[in-house]
Amino acid sequence: MKLQNTYLNLPSIFYQKVNPSPVAEPKLVVFNEALAKELGLDVVQMKSAPEVFSGNKIVPGSIPIAQAYAGHQFGHLNILGDGRAHLLGEIIDAQGQRWDMQLKGSGLTPFSRGGDGRAALGPMLREYIISEAMHALGIPTTRSLAVVTTGETVDRDTRLPGAILTRIAASHIRVGTFEFAAVKGGVEAVKALADYSISRHYPELINSSKMYLAFLNSVIRSQALLIAKWMNVGFIHGVMNTDNMTISGETIDYGPCAFLDEYDLSKVFSSIDQRGRYAFGNQPLIAQWNLARLAETLIPLLDDDQKVSIKLAEEAIVSFFGLFQKFHLQGQCAKLGFEKIYPEDAKLIQQLFQCMTQAKADYTMIFRALTEEKLHQHVEFQQWMKSWEQRVQAEGLSIADAVKIMKKNNPVVIPRNHFVEEALKEASVNYNYAPIEALAKILKEPFKETSENTKFRESQPGHSLHFQTFCGT
Repeated sequence: MKLQNTYLNLPSIFYQKVNPSPVAEPKLVVFNEALAKELGLDVVQMKSAPEVFSGNKIVPGSIPIAQAYAGHQFGHLNILGDGRAHLLGEIIDAQGQRWDMQLKGSGLTPFSRGGDGRAALGPMLREYIISEAMHALGIPTTRSLAVVTTGETVDRDTRLPGAILTRIAASHIRVGTFEFAAVKGGVEAVKALADYSISRHYPELINSSKMYLAFLNSVIRSQALLIAKWMNVGFIHGVMNTDNMTISGETIDYGPCAFLDEYDLSKVFSSIDQRGRYAFGNQPLIAQWNLARLAETLIPLLDDDQKVSIKLAEEAIVSFFGLFQKFHLQGQCAKLGFEKIYPEDAKLIQQLFQCMTQAKADYTMIFRALTEEKLHQHVEFQQWMKSWEQRVQAEGLSIADAVKIMKKNNPVVIPRNHFVEEALKEASVNYNYAPIEALAKILKEPFKETSENTKFRESQPGHSLHFQTFCGT
């Protein structure tokens, strides 16, 4: 494996060169063979190289750096940076695609802000499980290549086993990176970062007459699609700060994330979100708010006339909700077995959500019940079912036709919170990784019914009432 690091071509304010801190006894506990093959890595060699995934060994071409960025955290701007992560460099796969390889939990950096630079095993395994499940669900996401234990402990509320995650991403450029550029480097730094981002993620825009406006609109579109996909599977990110929103449109940072059991727009799982800023139903609003922060940094590049620039930025941000609603509607119609989209579909979908809310119904299981033609067994949905059947017939489809479409768009299994927690506890307390491996295997095929995934389909009534997730920092 040989790495490059084009991020070093940016002005030096964007990073600090720093090597990972060595660990005592790295041991590979989880390895993603499928992803390794996609990246063109030698699986046998990688599985026998825990020192690479711990940072104890620096591979050829790697110049490790900690990236600088800012972030609006719960609405307040802070200057941040990789406090416990090291970007090792970039892998070029067989298709010529460039991927960041980053270690998370790999030691102190100039941005550690009083932290220890380390990570506990549980949160690293959580990111591994959830990010790979999201990928299998067809949702843009950073990926997880490996988790190693360090042979050391970290002090949180208690003493916990330490671990390091190897994360793969199209890049780690965030909205917060642009905020950092604007605050610390001004227009020239923002321009350099925008040029780099366009070249890496949106090269088709390079010859656009309004390139930076096209870039802003492209990021808005990618995020509208991403948030729609989150909402369509019941995913709650939990901490949608601007430093956790990527320019590439990938989901990043799986800290206090979870999946809905009972359908509830106000649902919050994050222990730190006391006021529900990042509740399930608020995610589109927060995405638009975050994108407005990106637009602000780009205003000097949009037009020579500031008033025109501001107007262009405002129009771009306003467009977010139309795009989100379009993508969300497309996803919901597919989940309901429709091939086309009719004007009345939005109302039908809203009525379904109202039924779910009144019945306190499990979001994933209701769609599966419809797919399995069992939803009529739920009294609260019988009237809605009649409207749905009429809608299917209006398109000239049979129920069997609709079922075929629904089976491709409604997962049988998701990372149920109680199963994830059980597997993490077994790994962190008993160092038994078999439940992690079993769950990860099941989640690779979320749309397929098998005898092996039967037990993983079920919700646990009452589990989500007091369930909380944590950042793990």
